[in-house]
Amino acid sequence: MKDFFKILRRFIPPYKKQLILNFLFNLLSALFTVFSVAMMIPILDIIFDTAKDVTSLVPWEMTKDAVFHNATYYITIFKNENGPGFTLLFVGLFVILATLLKVGFYYLGAYESITIRNGVVKDIREQIFTKILKLALPFFSEERKGDIISRITGDVTEVENSIMSSLDMFIKNPIIIIVLLVSMLIMSPSMTLFIFLVLPVAGFIIGRVGRSLKKVSREGQDKMGEILTVVEETLGGLRIIKAFNAEKKMNARFYSELHDYKSIMNRLMRRRELAHPLSELLGTIVIIVIVWYGGTLILGKRGELSGTEFIAYIAIFYQIINPAKAFTTALYSIQKGLASMDRIDKILMADITIPESPNAQPVSTLKNTIEYRNVSFSYDEKVVLNKVSLTIPKGKTIALVGQSGSGKTTFVDLLPRFYDVNEGQILIDGVDIRSLKLHDLRDLMGNVNQEAILFNDTIFNNIAFGIESTSMPEVIAAAKVANAHDFIIETEHGYDTIIGDRGSKLSGGQRQRLSIARAILKNPPILILDEATSALDTESERLVQDALEKLMKNRTSVVIAHRLSTVRNADLICVFHEGEIIERGTHDELIALDGRYKRLHSMQMF
Repeated sequence: MKDFFKILRRFIPPYKKQLILNFLFNLLSALFTVFSVAMMIPILDIIFDTAKDVTSLVPWEMTKDAVFHNATYYITIFKNENGPGFTLLFVGLFVILATLLKVGFYYLGAYESITIRNGVVKDIREQIFTKILKLALPFFSEERKGDIISRITGDVTEVENSIMSSLDMFIKNPIIIIVLLVSMLIMSPSMTLFIFLVLPVAGFIIGRVGRSLKKVSREGQDKMGEILTVVEETLGGLRIIKAFNAEKKMNARFYSELHDYKSIMNRLMRRRELAHPLSELLGTIVIIVIVWYGGTLILGKRGELSGTEFIAYIAIFYQIINPAKAFTTALYSIQKGLASMDRIDKILMADITIPESPNAQPVSTLKNTIEYRNVSFSYDEKVVLNKVSLTIPKGKTIALVGQSGSGKTTFVDLLPRFYDVNEGQILIDGVDIRSLKLHDLRDLMGNVNQEAILFNDTIFNNIAFGIESTSMPEVIAAAKVANAHDFIIETEHGYDTIIGDRGSKLSGGQRQRLSIARAILKNPPILILDEATSALDTESERLVQDALEKLMKNRTSVVIAHRLSTVRNADLICVFHEGEIIERGTHDELIALDGRYKRLHSMQMF
């Protein structure tokens, strides 16, 4: 239970007011539960004619004898004046009133509990999503997307259905149990102490079964993450699956995961369903033992209770059974939910590997240079960049060429701090980028990637993505520069057209032109183009290349290109090979050098 209370300390503080009200209403509900049951004693006395008339009052004290004596006095007077039948009705009205107050406060407690439950679930999902946006890209290369989706959906739902739904039981039921036990202790200390000896045995048995649920539940949630990963990969790769006739293979893989999940859930649910019959059996055993023990005391004239008081005592104890059963069910559910919370915490507690310095400096523009100084970087053990140095003057266009895997994309990804260097420094105007505000740093740059990354939204919102405020004329102007305006106005709703998941309603060239328009609208001082024209047809490539060349004038640009014809006019071309810059110069200088660049150029010309 230590883990459960740790979760409450993390997420409950914003709802302290609701928690206090919940506690207060549940306490009042428990008190009126005792009162309504206690009123059964005079009813039974009247029915069985066992009541002794009380003709005098005693001083009021907070003791059972004083309260019962004086209550019986007033009932005696009322009975002598109105008769037993009317008295029975009058006492019954008190029971109805007490029950009304009991259920009314019960509802108010549940009302406040709903606010806590839904608020905490909302907070958890919000924290997960916020943390996902803060985590660095390396975290996601280690995690399956399907598993992350499973945590923000299935695991949070499990926390809601187990921990948060159990919270009400965990607050309300102990209050009811404690109030009822105190009432029983006042009525008969000896019998209640006997109950204290019997109940821990039942609690121990239930606890042993409940602890085994956590491990099985974690296995189930992990397996659901794997299932969602298979689904996500299948949806993303349907074209390849169909092209290679791999439907049978994917179906077999999915069936295998589903079969394993079914086996795990069978074990989990069988143990969970054991909670109700086990608590029912143990509750019945405890009641029989108590009735036997109390009955022997009354029959032997050794008990503190009369026959009618003993019936009321058993009735009060019976009121404990349902809260106790619900409490044990909550213990089962909490164990299941804790397994899901462990998986959620893998995201919430993950280290932010791209931290912002506490004294980070603001930056608004590039004044002079970008400098890579002896930069090294590796993914795990694989060295991707090895002591690379390069100075990029403001307003110049730098082209990066070389074979795939030579380190070009990693080189540009280090500039906006998608990753941090292992050794060396990257400086903007002489200041290490790790000393700059992350938001300001990335605000200096516009990115156009090899794969156009778009969202299931309107064309307007995709072009204006990340811009605080912009107008339609500005978006249209950016689209015209990117050679996108003509095809946009031909769509069904123009700039208000929804483009589908990842832009699925558009062609590859159209998607790329929208991402180019997005970079143009941002109008950043630094432009990063990673194979920006690779998805365009020949005519569009020529038009967009002209637009990009106009855009790159007087702007610092870093261009990754496989088609060397697109970077002939770059101010500097750097040739990457196995994580190092092995050649650098203009196009003509590199051709004259007769090295790797010329060989690449010759192959493309051929």
